[in-house]
Amino acid sequence: MNADQILTLVVLAAVVAALIWDKVRADVVALSGAAVLLMTGVVRPVEVQGAFASPAIIALASLFVIAYALELSGLLDRAIAAAVGMCKRLGAAGLWLLLGAIGLVSCFLNSTPIVVLGAPVVRDVATTLRLSPKRYLMPLSYITVLTGCCTLIGTSTNLLVDDMASNAGQPRFGMFEITPVGLPIALAGGLYLFLFSGRLMRRSLDEPDTAPDRATVPENIDTDDAQVGHAEYFAEPRPFQPAKAAIALAIFVGAIATAALGIAPIAASAFAGAVLLILLRVITADEAYGGLRPQILILIAGMVVIGIAMEESGLAATATGALVGSMQEFGPLTALIVLYGATMLLTELLSNATVAVLVTPVAVALAESLGVSPRPFIVAVMMAGSAAFATPFGYQTNVIVYQMGGYRYMDFVRVGLPLNLLTYAVAIIAITAFFPF
Repeated sequence: MNADQILTLVVLAAVVAALIWDKVRADVVALSGAAVLLMTGVVRPVEVQGAFASPAIIALASLFVIAYALELSGLLDRAIAAAVGMCKRLGAAGLWLLLGAIGLVSCFLNSTPIVVLGAPVVRDVATTLRLSPKRYLMPLSYITVLTGCCTLIGTSTNLLVDDMASNAGQPRFGMFEITPVGLPIALAGGLYLFLFSGRLMRRSLDEPDTAPDRATVPENIDTDDAQVGHAEYFAEPRPFQPAKAAIALAIFVGAIATAALGIAPIAASAFAGAVLLILLRVITADEAYGGLRPQILILIAGMVVIGIAMEESGLAATATGALVGSMQEFGPLTALIVLYGATMLLTELLSNATVAVLVTPVAVALAESLGVSPRPFIVAVMMAGSAAFATPFGYQTNVIVYQMGGYRYMDFVRVGLPLNLLTYAVAIIAITAFFPF
């Protein structure tokens, strides 16, 4: 190994250790690693600049602005109020319909703000109906993660994997190209949660409710690997503004449709939509900046810089060579199963951005070494990179409901580990069916 490879490996190990230690904000950790690599010359300033201007960053930032405009218009609050009325009429069945509706929205919007808005509503409605909020808050988190895997923009993990694969020379994914894989996973996972999650949590549900009330939720809750203060966590209801809500919704649908029809990439259509919202005065420039969630964007950009360093130094090629050598005697299906399992394990320990950066180049190189299409391997990384169900800290939305519902750590293991295994099996079947080697 040369000096650049050793330095990159040291920085990578330090970043991973700091993320596991979880005492320093993840975006600061990622930026620190990027700064060391930049100062030591492993990466050049132009490459760092490219990381911060990648299509994944532009698409996410623009979608955050559009989602914030929908929130400020009062449209989301209006929808939530309608859902509350439905739940009061239908009881527990209404709550499951509400979870399904929230999951449908999560196909197109980042799951974290969806859960931030929806979790207090689910908790309060369950309490009003004299049902345990624990029965529904954990499924809420899992459902938003599952449905987020159904489209390219449903989760930042998909966008980042697509970006890293493009850097490795692969064509970009279409908006709904992964839907044939994500949809069966979401349906199987949702059915499992409906039928079995209550039974698996029965011991916890029988215990006295230990969930903190709204006044005692911690000041800062770590979501999306960034600190989210309590004022945002329990946002005040917004007055409904029909004109602004209609424009914001039309622009959102237009941006999605433009990307889905292949007229323009999602980064371009979402960016144009965000700018149009400002020009039409649906949202002010200051409000747009307020909705950007810079901690999330900086975390992803910092991890992309580390990924570039792995490529430029040759560390990724060395690691891939070791993996490829061990997989040469096996067929592509075995390699796919091993890759999915390794990615799923890593994402329980590390941030989704970290896993996307680490595993995507390896997946592409592994497929090429086996002489098969990299497409199924890239899709496997997308799905497994979000499949963090077995711990409350594997995915950002799990942390939100963990705090709010007063769960025990083992509640997530009991419900989430079988969900991991179920989605693992469904994903492998769906990937091999729709993305042939």
